[in-house]
Amino acid sequence: MNTRPFALAIAAVAIAAACGSAVAQDSRRAAEETYRDIQATLGVVPSFFRAFPEAGLPGAWASFKQVQVSESSALNPKVKQLIGLAVSAQVPCAYCVYFHTEVAKAYGATPDEIKEAVALAAISRHWSTVLNGNAIDMATFRKEVDTSLRIAAERAAKK
Repeated sequence: MNTRPFALAIAAVAIAAACGSAVAQDSRRAAEETYRDIQATLGVVPSFFRAFPEAGLPGAWASFKQVQVSESSALNPKVKQLIGLAVSAQVPCAYCVYFHTEVAKAYGATPDEIKEAVALAAISRHWSTVLNGNAIDMATFRKEVDTSLRIAAERAAKK
C-alpha cells in the first residue's frame, strides 16, 4: 500500500490547523485592539460590539466610527442621526430608534425635527408601496420628476 497520499493528507491537515490557529490569534489580537479603540472613543464597549464576530469586528467598527460617529464627514452629526432614525423606524429596530433619537437630541435635534424625520420615513414607505405595487414605469417616473424640477427651477429664477 502506498502511504504517501495518506502522509500528504495528514501534513495538509496539520498545516491548515496551524494556519487556522495563527489566523484565530491574529483575529483575537485585532479584536482586542478594536475593543480598546471602542472604549477610548465611546467610553464603554457596548454589548452589541462584543456580540459581533471577532474576525469582522475591526471592519465593522471602522465603518461605524468613520461614518456613524465621525463629526467631520460629509453630513453633520444631527442630520446623520435623523436619517438613522428614519431608517430605523422603517426597518424596524427599537434599539436603533432609541440610539438615533437620543444621539440626535444630544446634537440638538428638536422634537419637531424628530417627528419630521419619522414622518418622512412613513411618507417614503407609503409612496414606495404605491410606486412598486403598481409597477409605475421608471422611465416615465424619471421624466416626470425631471420635468417637475425644471419647472421649479424656472419659477425660482423668475422670483
